[in-house]
Amino acid sequence: MKILITGASKGIGFYLFEKFKTEGFRVFGTYSSTLPLEKYEQDFEKVDVANDKEVKGWVDSLVSNDDEIVLINCASVNYNTIARKADVQKWKYLIDVNLIGTFAAINAVLPFMHEKKYGRIINFSSILAQKGLAGTSAYAASKAALWGMAKAIAVENAKNNITINNINLGYFNIGMTLNDVPESVLSDIKKQIPAQKLGNPEDIYKAVKYLIDSEFTTGTSLDINGGLF
Repeated sequence: MKILITGASKGIGFYLFEKFKTEGFRVFGTYSSTLPLEKYEQDFEKVDVANDKEVKGWVDSLVSNDDEIVLINCASVNYNTIARKADVQKWKYLIDVNLIGTFAAINAVLPFMHEKKYGRIINFSSILAQKGLAGTSAYAASKAALWGMAKAIAVENAKNNITINNINLGYFNIGMTLNDVPESVLSDIKKQIPAQKLGNPEDIYKAVKYLIDSEFTTGTSLDINGGLF
């Protein structure tokens, strides 16, 4: 089995990269601005996921029709501003990375998955697509779009033992939550979470493992949010 992770040099992507690497899987990742650790350099390639040709070149260089492939789409950018003040080009770039970049990776792996009659595709969506938060219209739109996309692709590929699912993340003590959410806002958010704490990335890993192991779960969106809706 080969595991391909976009956006694997930091945050949740890197956490999953290391976990699967430690378990002995062949894991390969992309990075953009954050360089991978030196010991993993051979497993990484710099890829602009908004560029479908770069994405396809990365996939084609790594996999063959004989490989069982797992694709985990972690590459994502953020742009926070209220809608009336938004820069449309920045809004569009976020969509190009978070949505179209995700599709580009899926589009590149599907032919190999069809030949092997096996594939697992896991995308990361967000609670922001479910629970409105001022200033997050671009990010919320990009993540909500993954739901409809996954349902359509699931129907197209289920008979070939290819599944596609989303994980809707709440607030975790890793990644964008820590990097992009001001401490004052984060304090208020914690009070709203029924579990009264931020999530542990180990729960993300367990969910990903479940979706890899399951042959009958496809087209779904799994909520991991401590009860916050």
